[in-house]
Amino acid sequence: MINQAYRLIAPKQIRADFVDLKMDDENIIVRPTYLSICAADQRYYTGSRGRVIMKQKLPMALIHESVGEVVYDPKGEYKVGTNVVMIPNTPMEKDDIIKENYLRSSQFRASGFDGFMQNVVSMRRDLIIPFKMEPRVAVLLELTSVVMNAVENFKKISNERKNVIGIWGNGNLGFISALVLKKTYPDTKIIVFGVEEHKMAYFSFVDDTYLINNIPSDLKVDHAFECVGGRGSEAAINQIIDYIQPQGTISLMGVSETPVGINTRMVLEKGLTLLGNSRSNYDDFKKSVELMETYPDVCEYLSTIISEEVVVQSIKDMHKAFEDDLNNDFKTVMKWDI
Repeated sequence: MINQAYRLIAPKQIRADFVDLKMDDENIIVRPTYLSICAADQRYYTGSRGRVIMKQKLPMALIHESVGEVVYDPKGEYKVGTNVVMIPNTPMEKDDIIKENYLRSSQFRASGFDGFMQNVVSMRRDLIIPFKMEPRVAVLLELTSVVMNAVENFKKISNERKNVIGIWGNGNLGFISALVLKKTYPDTKIIVFGVEEHKMAYFSFVDDTYLINNIPSDLKVDHAFECVGGRGSEAAINQIIDYIQPQGTISLMGVSETPVGINTRMVLEKGLTLLGNSRSNYDDFKKSVELMETYPDVCEYLSTIISEEVVVQSIKDMHKAFEDDLNNDFKTVMKWDI
């Protein structure tokens, strides 16, 4: 079957390519309906990943956050029109110890092979999950699953004292982390630390918010989640080290393109655990679907961080979505109508 993939061929250049679509009994054909732009997509779109990486990765269709409708299931297990979330992490093997999203052999859409900017997508049967919530909000399931992965890791590693959890970063990742943590630990005080005062109003469900230059000197957190990334991650991690209690866990979630320097002396003195988190797997998606379907208010809160919805009917519309996203406070969603 011939399909069209809308591939980035150079910074800010998208081309429509005709590609062969895999068809067999184990693959289901899905038509994307909503796509969400991630910071990783923007790094490719703007060319900030660097010349060597761009040369290795491109041409490539972007976007790893997407939901869609089943177009064809050769086994008939899914009805045509069923809403499904598509899992971008594609494991190639199983390991009894290492989670599939950390296996070096796993492939990830929009990071080495085509993402979801296509007319239709051929998905392995084990990489789609049906859902019932509004697709416009369900497109945030991928980012929610990334947070779910981090929270599940945190549960296994962290100590039992969880009176106060701090979240550094008041962007998309910080918002969803705060939301998932508040549902997971309803009796725990959740505090968000950020740099943009106008965004703090969105965090109405947490217990406290502070600007990072106005934190009480006597405030302490038992554990922390770093959701800053980029150039600000170094300052965020070191501030966390200052305010965290001994033997606390720092869950690192923000992505930085360059190495960051941290105060290892105090990491040692306080006996801290630094826990790396990246991407997610089927179980994380499944738990995220259950969370959003169990708690209607989760979907209501998530809908507030959709800053803009761009109807995409042409490559020109794709460029508009990416350009607008650079100036949006939170999520830019594309309604895929191409």
